[in-house]
Amino acid sequence: MREALDHLAILGAGRAGLALGLALAGVGAARRLTVIGRSPSTPEHPLLEPSGSFASSVAYRASYEALAANPPSTLILAVPDSALGEVAASLASLPLPAGTVCLHLSGAMGAEVLRPLAEHGCHVGSLHPLVALPDAGAAARLHGAWYAVEGDTEAVAAAQRLAEHLDGKVLAVPQGAKALYHAAAVAASNFVVTLLSVSERWMSEAGIPREEARFALCALASGAVDNVARLGPVDALTGPVVRGDASTVRAHLSQLSPSDAHLYSVLALATLEIAGQRGLDEEAAQVVAQLLRAKA
Repeated sequence: MREALDHLAILGAGRAGLALGLALAGVGAARRLTVIGRSPSTPEHPLLEPSGSFASSVAYRASYEALAANPPSTLILAVPDSALGEVAASLASLPLPAGTVCLHLSGAMGAEVLRPLAEHGCHVGSLHPLVALPDAGAAARLHGAWYAVEGDTEAVAAAQRLAEHLDGKVLAVPQGAKALYHAAAVAASNFVVTLLSVSERWMSEAGIPREEARFALCALASGAVDNVARLGPVDALTGPVVRGDASTVRAHLSQLSPSDAHLYSVLALATLEIAGQRGLDEEAAQVVAQLLRAKA
């Protein structure tokens, strides 16, 4: 059984902070959990219900100055990226014990944003759940998820222990690579949503009811994702580009508006690079590339 922290604090009572707090409380990751928010009244959330499952071990405070009186061994900063530097500077003015582990949840920013706390003697790093958190069911999705960790040695070890409490899997991000890591995450998550939205619109314009198109396309995309996980992107690729089918690509482009043809062509050119790794005939690839570059 994993050893529980004596006292864990989460600074930030937004969606991410409360979801992570609920997930960690549910597995007994800490004997005491303090959530610090800006509202003078306790937010409505299962983690903070006064008569709920965690009432005896979870407290809500409206000011992070409460940390001075009862400092945690680990502090998670669940605040917007734009506020991290300012919050870190404010926290550094508190009498936090040297050796306190301070982790932020930003996907794009590294441990360096917590420099004021490092100079104060804290161990600093980040713990980023590689999970979309759009709604109230977010806490359940944190179990078994992937977590990106980086920072100094002690902070990384603490972040890994928190991920392990949730049966999570860890991605170790090298120093200075956080923004590129996050760009990859955005492409795999946000841009997939964008592409499905565009695909749904194209099917709707083809005369297919939008809701039917959505379910059909999501099933298709889900199968493609499963194939990539099982085979890797090169062997999972299907469709006209990997076949060098210029006539089908030409037909697609003829039906799209200039802006949509541009989007299609940019994506298809990237797809053509993957097709090259599958051994697509160079002459066929050149014909397809010429069609696409005219619209890209």
